[in-house]
Amino acid sequence: MSGTSRAAGLALGYAADQVFGDPGRWHPVSGFGRLARATEKILYADNRAAGVVFTSLLVGSATALGGATDRATRSRPWLGIGVTALATWVVLGGRSLGREARTIDAQLRDNDLASARVQVTHLVGRDPSQLDENGIARATIESVAENTSDAVVAPLFWGALLGPAGLLGYRAANTLDARVGHRTPRLEKFGWASARFDDLLNLAPARLSALLAAGLGPRPGAAIRAWRRDAHRHPSPNAGPVESAFAGALGVQLGGINVYHGDTEDRGTLGDGPAPTPDDIGPTARLASRVGLGALAVAALVACATR
Repeated sequence: MSGTSRAAGLALGYAADQVFGDPGRWHPVSGFGRLARATEKILYADNRAAGVVFTSLLVGSATALGGATDRATRSRPWLGIGVTALATWVVLGGRSLGREARTIDAQLRDNDLASARVQVTHLVGRDPSQLDENGIARATIESVAENTSDAVVAPLFWGALLGPAGLLGYRAANTLDARVGHRTPRLEKFGWASARFDDLLNLAPARLSALLAAGLGPRPGAAIRAWRRDAHRHPSPNAGPVESAFAGALGVQLGGINVYHGDTEDRGTLGDGPAPTPDDIGPTARLASRVGLGALAVAALVACATR
């Protein structure tokens, strides 16, 4: 497939995600999640070696499937564009992310704190039971920032470089990280490979996301300063740059203490502004949308330049 065809497929897939969102039924990512659960039951052992086999097998299979479809359509450009568009659509999550943010925004504007506490669990793993309106706003903004990188920028980045193989392989790795990449007693060793591989794949996309947030946001200088100064305070090497750049761009302070299943974690403070309020959710969603479009433009240029 030529670079122009790959770029066209990415653009069509991005448009499909914006128009249709995630497939309502028979979502391939959900099917992959079920496959991962079944494979985990067979391969699980409390050691890193088992986790390496688990990750290699599932990510390798998804990548191979994408590569095989890419090779099979090289002589039929229009079919190749369609395959790339389909793969892009099913791995992106931009519309769903924006919908969740808008729903929480509306619930908070209606003073429906109970519903907002339930809704925010669709985005974050922290305990929402004690969150007030501002706490829910912070959780939403942080999740929108991080997941814009994970669910939009990173798939486009790897799709630009590797086509369907990059799209499916990245989404497989990111799904496994969400499933087993937690530092719990059961998964600390088995999930190590999935967590570290996902970190590796997101190193470049996360920094691209931070750069786009700074360049396309209303406060470029503040975003760059917050990124350079505060990113290291976050325990994640990739969420730190993205969330700190969003904090600077939006003029708020993110991070702080979160509670996950009874465990307290200090995520550090990111940015100089006041604590976010529900009024900051809308600007966050709009910035995320601009970052997604910026990532698509970069992906199209990369695809054309590398093919």
